[in-house]
Amino acid sequence: MAGPTKIAILGAGGRMGRALIQTVLGTDGAALSAAVEYEGNPLIGQDAALLAGLPPVGLTLGADPAAIVGAAVAIDFTTPGATAKHAALAAEKGVALVVGTTGLAHADEDMLRDAAKRIPVVYAANYSVGMNLLADLVQRAATSMGPEFDIEIVEMHHRHKVDAPSGSALALGRAAAAGRNVKLDDVAVRGRDGQTGARPKGSIGFAALRGGDVPGDHTVIFAGDGERVELTHKAGGREIFAKGAVRAALWAAGRKPGLYTMRDVLGLD
Repeated sequence: MAGPTKIAILGAGGRMGRALIQTVLGTDGAALSAAVEYEGNPLIGQDAALLAGLPPVGLTLGADPAAIVGAAVAIDFTTPGATAKHAALAAEKGVALVVGTTGLAHADEDMLRDAAKRIPVVYAANYSVGMNLLADLVQRAATSMGPEFDIEIVEMHHRHKVDAPSGSALALGRAAAAGRNVKLDDVAVRGRDGQTGARPKGSIGFAALRGGDVPGDHTVIFAGDGERVELTHKAGGREIFAKGAVRAALWAAGRKPGLYTMRDVLGLD
């Protein structure tokens, strides 16, 4: 009988990394094989489980990404530049990859596409099951309601988040754009200030709020004449993202090479 799926975590010392450690150690069929942070991180050398608030397991936080060798899957929640390098390493070593890093540039995403020619890569802006179901509903609503409804996306995150709009908000925007058969880049309005003029018909607007310790709130507003529909998801904690990422890792293990999303993991397609 096959043993548990070995999972390595890149970015293990961060808030999401610690949630991932807790989830992997608490998930049947999963085993933590490596926990990695950037060179010079003051947490290097600490027991990974202890760092996540659990009893020690004898596996320490290291600084060498090559520690993913031997894992079936690596989960990456780091930075765009690091993720691109990790994707190349994972492809070279034959380790499946689950990427939750946001703010990736087109060049970074190209690195994921190149890696996906050799290994399974799951890439999603948000690993919450509820958020992915929301994106599916948004796409359907955008198709059904038509261009007479204005679309606005409002998101709020904790004060430490460095990118805006959030990757999840942009994913919802892409879902809305797909529902209208347009490209988000052609219709997105990512900021308003001063005398902006009337709202362009067919545009998809974004508003980003930052403050406190909010894990992530997203609302997609369909505003028409005389009525308004709002679809909302509120995250209560990072554990929902960690659970989704580990679910994606278990799904990706042994999968054929390709670039996948949470829609594939959840069977929404």
